[in-house]
Amino acid sequence: MARKKTKTTELGAPEVASTEPVRLTQFSHGGGCGCKIAPNVLEQILARTSSVLAPRELLVGIETSDDAAVYQLNDDQALVATTDFFMPIVDDPFDFGCIAATNALSDVYAMGGVPLLALAVVGMPVNKLPLPTIKRILEGGESVCRKARIPIAGGHTIDSVEPIYGLVAIGLVHPDNLKRNSGARPGDKLILGKALGVGFFSAALKKGLLSPHGYASMIASTTQLNTPGRALGCLAGVHAMTDVTGFGLLGHLVEICKASSVSAVIDYTALPVLPNALEYATNGCVTGASGRNWASYGEHVSLQKKDLGDLERALLTDPQTSGGLLISCAPEVVTEVLATFLQEGFDHAAVIGEIAAGKPQVSVVRSKAG
Repeated sequence: MARKKTKTTELGAPEVASTEPVRLTQFSHGGGCGCKIAPNVLEQILARTSSVLAPRELLVGIETSDDAAVYQLNDDQALVATTDFFMPIVDDPFDFGCIAATNALSDVYAMGGVPLLALAVVGMPVNKLPLPTIKRILEGGESVCRKARIPIAGGHTIDSVEPIYGLVAIGLVHPDNLKRNSGARPGDKLILGKALGVGFFSAALKKGLLSPHGYASMIASTTQLNTPGRALGCLAGVHAMTDVTGFGLLGHLVEICKASSVSAVIDYTALPVLPNALEYATNGCVTGASGRNWASYGEHVSLQKKDLGDLERALLTDPQTSGGLLISCAPEVVTEVLATFLQEGFDHAAVIGEIAAGKPQVSVVRSKAG
């Protein structure tokens, strides 16, 4: 995409003419879910937020930092409501729109719900970005919503300093099929639906080091809708579910442990990782959000220090834009959960650990197999 350096229209939007490339990421101080406010800072911000006015029909609010709010409509239906938006993680406008929309809809699937409709959240520097570029971002989001079989029924736009795009996503779930992050039980197995390493790829892209194959892997992962959540919501043996995004695998697992009053153990060697992601991290392609994440919740994590160093910690805290579902389920339904992922085209789903009794914390070990 190109932009003209001189004339603008009467509305203040630039005319498109020259061959000067526009890199969306040059406008953003952080990209994708790496833009999220650090967990400990967010906790302080929300510390005094009151829920005393919440009606009994509000099944899920802000109490456990879950993926979406859920409001019961009747005996058979509950409304799932969420919003998610961020600044560009890639330079291609269509890809950016696809990633942002996929990420927003993920929160509905993570509650066991089915998307119903979406509203667009759009903030763009209209004096710096060509209108065709902005249009392509919206087209990317629309393409994902078509794939999810829902309309974008409205939205809101503003002129902002940095490009921002995302969705308000509305869905439905049967109250009996609602999956929270607070239901994990000792003895449960932990299953991760997508491979890790998106943050490493995004850092490599910003440095101009990401290969075409790496970019293709990144797009394939971040634009894959977490549709298995719909079927997993119907499985009684699935006790808790969330999606792994900006706080990294450790951060979202710590949230499950806190909400469920349990502990967890992760086998590092079992973690699915995107091809060549660790090589990029070894070469310094690690986001600043990774360090902020560790500073926020590292006190709740125990690493097997003789076997796990800075590289491993970076992967565990790597912000995952549009990451995979994290499932806590009874051992007897593990095969069915993995089959559900496989049937919907998820090739990297894997058992990565288990839930145990104890104070809320996560222990990471490296098995002998690794």
